[in-house]
Amino acid sequence: QVQLVQSGGGLVQAGGSLRLSCLASGSILRPNTMAWYRQAPGKQRELVATSTSGGSTNYADSVKGRFTISRDNAKNTVYLQMNSLKPEDTAVYYCNLVLFATTPIINRWGQGTQVTVSS
Repeated sequence: QVQLVQSGGGLVQAGGSLRLSCLASGSILRPNTMAWYRQAPGKQRELVATSTSGGSTNYADSVKGRFTISRDNAKNTVYLQMNSLKPEDTAVYYCNLVLFATTPIINRWGQGTQVTVSS
């Protein structure tokens, strides 16, 4: 049973930093993609950053240069380091894992964690 457990988040002032973590348990086969999404009140969930098991990363334009996604494959953990936070970064952040080696493809979500940036 593949599960994701998130930690981190909280309240920070604009310009501050936070780090989110997401631990995946179960059989984490490759290839896979781990990602962070966020959903602000009244808005659709949007992709923030992705990290593939092959080493590629990708970012939304709104967070480029401020956020960094990284992963520790030995620990099955993905991180999101968020620097220079802005009030518009306020949202619930979700970790996502997609396993492409399984049939059907496994897609799992973390429980979500609130990030609030005050101005």
